[in-house]
Amino acid sequence: MRFNHREDIIQITPLWKGERMEDGRPKVPSSVLERLRKVTLEEAWGTLWRHGYRYQFEGDFKVINPDMVLVGRAVTGVMVPYRPDLNDTLLNYGHKEEGRSGYFNQWIIDSLVEDDVVVIDMFDKIYQGTFVGGNLTTAIAARTKRGGAVIWGGVRDTEQMMAIKNVKTYHRGNDPTGIGDVTLVNFNGPCRVGKAICLPGDVVLGTPAGVLFIPAHLAEECATNAEKSNIRDVWGFQMLDIGKYSTAQIDAGWTLDMWEDFLSWFETAPEAKDYQHLTWEKELEHAREIQGKEPRADIRL
Repeated sequence: MRFNHREDIIQITPLWKGERMEDGRPKVPSSVLERLRKVTLEEAWGTLWRHGYRYQFEGDFKVINPDMVLVGRAVTGVMVPYRPDLNDTLLNYGHKEEGRSGYFNQWIIDSLVEDDVVVIDMFDKIYQGTFVGGNLTTAIAARTKRGGAVIWGGVRDTEQMMAIKNVKTYHRGNDPTGIGDVTLVNFNGPCRVGKAICLPGDVVLGTPAGVLFIPAHLAEECATNAEKSNIRDVWGFQMLDIGKYSTAQIDAGWTLDMWEDFLSWFETAPEAKDYQHLTWEKELEHAREIQGKEPRADIRL
């Protein structure tokens, strides 16, 4: 069994065709991460659902520093209950064969780089299931700059963690005990967090709604579709406010006239300034096709 092995990570993420991190994880561009910081979880979720990714969301967490939006590349780990022979074998292997130091959770923290997010399956263990506390959270902040952790298990030193403002942590509960009676069996492999699954290099999007694990190869599409949904909503709310269109018209497929009205607004509205990188050719073409199929009012059928 190998921990954080580049070839293994590449093997389980074959749909990613871009640049990779040194450890083999997909390296979703920082520009895409920044775009995802500005969208809602539901806007990003829709793209995943349409592609058949049904188990990417989990919302049943406690949260430290809830006002922060968490976005970063996943570094994953899976813990299992302690079994002496397995624990000794893997701990010795990590120390002697891979040159690691400290305990299992320290191995993962020591691997972090900027914009990483720790994602851990602690099998919902809280008592002696505290993956991080004040010290390791400080290390996460120093290494990731703006990252955090998603832990299906416990934390300790809650007051200290709350004081570290550039790190957001999702967890299942807190306990004063340290980590114990657990063994790391997977480092940067598939990881289950509640109802969701995460792979190394997935983009972690954490908002007040919960956590979404976005497959790396869909991250840019998620950002684009979410931004389009967002700015369309801005225009739609304005049209509803002045009574130009009904809710049925805004919620249904837009007519060509509505699209042209929207694009006229989009080109000049201050609210649309940060969305000018978006293009709308496909949407316009679809509206033209639909209009061409509709019967004209002046023709009897």
